[in-house]
Amino acid sequence: MLVYGDVEHIENAAAVRASISKMMMACIDMQPSRQRHEALVRAFILTGELVQGLADQEFGRKGADDMSVSQDAGAKLLRMQARAIMRSWRNGFAGSLSFPEDWRAKLDCLASADPVRTKRAEGYAFYAVYPESYIESASISNLTPKTVVIGIRSIGTGLAALVSAALGAEPAYSLRPTGHPFERRVRVAPALSKRILADPETDFAIVDEGPGLSGSSFGCVADWLQENGVASGRLHFFPSHTGEPGPHASEPHRTRWRDRPRHVVSFDDLVLKPQDPKHRLQTWAADVVGVARSSWRDLSGGAWRGVRYRDPSHWPPSYMQMEKRKFLMEAEGRAWHVKFAGLCGSDVDKARRGSLLSEAGFIPKIAGTCYGFLIDEWLDGTPLDHSGVSRRDIVDHLGRYLGFRARHLPARSGGASIQKLYEMATHNIAEAAGSDTAENLRCLTGTPGRLAGRLRPVDTDNRLHPWEWLTTTAGRRIVKTDALDHNAAHDLIGCQDIAWDVVGACVEFELSSKERDRLVDLVGREADCDLSDDVLRFFEPCYLGFQIGLWSQARASVDGAEAERIENTIKRYLDRLPPMIGP
Repeated sequence: MLVYGDVEHIENAAAVRASISKMMMACIDMQPSRQRHEALVRAFILTGELVQGLADQEFGRKGADDMSVSQDAGAKLLRMQARAIMRSWRNGFAGSLSFPEDWRAKLDCLASADPVRTKRAEGYAFYAVYPESYIESASISNLTPKTVVIGIRSIGTGLAALVSAALGAEPAYSLRPTGHPFERRVRVAPALSKRILADPETDFAIVDEGPGLSGSSFGCVADWLQENGVASGRLHFFPSHTGEPGPHASEPHRTRWRDRPRHVVSFDDLVLKPQDPKHRLQTWAADVVGVARSSWRDLSGGAWRGVRYRDPSHWPPSYMQMEKRKFLMEAEGRAWHVKFAGLCGSDVDKARRGSLLSEAGFIPKIAGTCYGFLIDEWLDGTPLDHSGVSRRDIVDHLGRYLGFRARHLPARSGGASIQKLYEMATHNIAEAAGSDTAENLRCLTGTPGRLAGRLRPVDTDNRLHPWEWLTTTAGRRIVKTDALDHNAAHDLIGCQDIAWDVVGACVEFELSSKERDRLVDLVGREADCDLSDDVLRFFEPCYLGFQIGLWSQARASVDGAEAERIENTIKRYLDRLPPMIGP
């Protein structure tokens, strides 16, 4: 199934260097605080993305990873920044901040006359991977400064620098696995190979997020080291979680993963249960909302359903692995929702957009942010699918909400092209319902390119399911509970024309043709957009194809009652296909 997508940006290296320089200078001028630490981490993440982009650019030219001035300079600059992050963290965000005098010279080496393709680091953006986890895991690993540290691009470029800084080791190397996602390989030029393997009797640290479905990125780097004379007993893994590789891992990779040390400090141990209260998420969030003490409940992995629904038989499905970390914080008779929104400044961006929606009355009030987490008001209420609100009121509210987004929230960047949406839909529907149904889809939608000039990407919601809405206990107001994440999720959709949300609302609320017409009229009048039948007729099968793919992926990792909920959800989408794409 086609579901996931990497967010890539084409950047001007000089412009990115200028941003990094400005951020580092701002950090130097800031007073010691958690806010300064957050700014330092943002500069580090941006530097890692630029170094990754330049390394991949050189890889593309040479066909292999090799030595270069820019990569050496980038590795040293990242280690400088990592050391500053380590000092700030260990000092409880106190103390002065400085960098070696040559940091600007190192930054100036990160140059390219051509545009650079950078990739968003998924762990920082979606999965609550914190740089400090790698500092702490390296610190307790008992590895020596002689350890050779290898990061796996993309995110491993920066993560390896953190391990290197904590070990006191030489600057880290980075390698790019290529090939089939489940059978990755590395290609290393002789000069770089000789440098990495100068002492095969030392220890080697392999650093990345994951492992994922196969763990082949970790596996192929370890394969390459062993093929070049490094004993298995010298290999150490630095992943982002304690689990094993997924179901597509090869047996040799799985066996080695079990046999070799894995150095991990979990998110929970890092910021939920640390000894130093200055490192606790609870402390940060309490400071934002102005309370001294609070009680916490973990809502992650679908646990939020136990709060919103009294009867588990009414629970909606949950793609547990893809849900972001979230918590319910209660204090002094009030409650807040504390949810991971991403490092790199995306938490601040979401808070800014959320304030617009909150002021308009569509979502709960935004209280603030704290190091990757967004805090908003927790409202008592009944899920909309069990609230008894009239259909007309629901349609009218959907119209106002979607019209507001289309009118007031322009897209920060476009998502998948209509051609990519079309390819995704035909592929997923063929996988789930057969090639004949997918062929009927092709006949129905026609050539995607005919719509290109008629569409206008906006900040779409991308998650219109009834369980995402509440009717508040006080005031019987309809409120969207999760409105800021899904157009910037780890999938391929991204920001689309508001037609994507219109068909999403039609599908999820099973609107009649009359209700659909009313919704289209309300949104069209508010936002002055093209919601003609041929536009909606194109987007609806694309929406269904994506949902079928998404929930099919979710189904693969669960059983029991959760599997049944997901299967019923998939069937609902499939059942909508025949009358629309029938022969």
